[in-house]
Amino acid sequence: MLLQHQIDQDLRETMISRNEIKVSTLRFLKSALKYSAIEKKTEGLTDPEILQVIQKQIKQRRESIDQFAKAGRKDLADKEAGEAEILESYLPKQLSDGELEEFIRRETVSAGVTAKKDFGKMMKLLTEKLSGQAAAKRVSQFLGKILVN
Repeated sequence: MLLQHQIDQDLRETMISRNEIKVSTLRFLKSALKYSAIEKKTEGLTDPEILQVIQKQIKQRRESIDQFAKAGRKDLADKEAGEAEILESYLPKQLSDGELEEFIRRETVSAGVTAKKDFGKMMKLLTEKLSGQAAAKRVSQFLGKILVN
C-alpha cells in the first residue's frame, strides 16, 4: 500500500501545481488501479499488483505511441510518451541487460535448469523475483538465449 499512498500524494501535489498532463495521467492510473481491485475483489492492491498495473499502462502507452507515429500524429505520440515517462517514475530501477543476463544465469544454475522444456517454470520463477525490475519480454529473450546455449 506504500506505492498507493505515494500515487495519492503525488496526485494532490500535481493538482496544486496545476500540471495537467501529470494530473490526468495519475487520475487514469488511479482509475486503472481501482478497476483492477474490483476485478480481483479486494479492498486494495499490494505493491507488486500495483506495479503490474503500471507496467500494463506503460505497455499500452508504448503501443499507442507506435500507432500515432504510423498515423503521423506526432503531437499525440509525444503526449503518450510523456505519460509513459510519468508512469515509469513509479517503477523500481530497471536492470541493465548485463545485470539481467547475469541474474538469469545465476537463477537457472541454482534451479538446475538447462533444457528448453523448463522454460515456463523458469519464466514463472523469474517474473516473480524480478517483479518491476525487468519486463517479462526482456526476461523471456534472455532466458531463451541462455537455455539454447
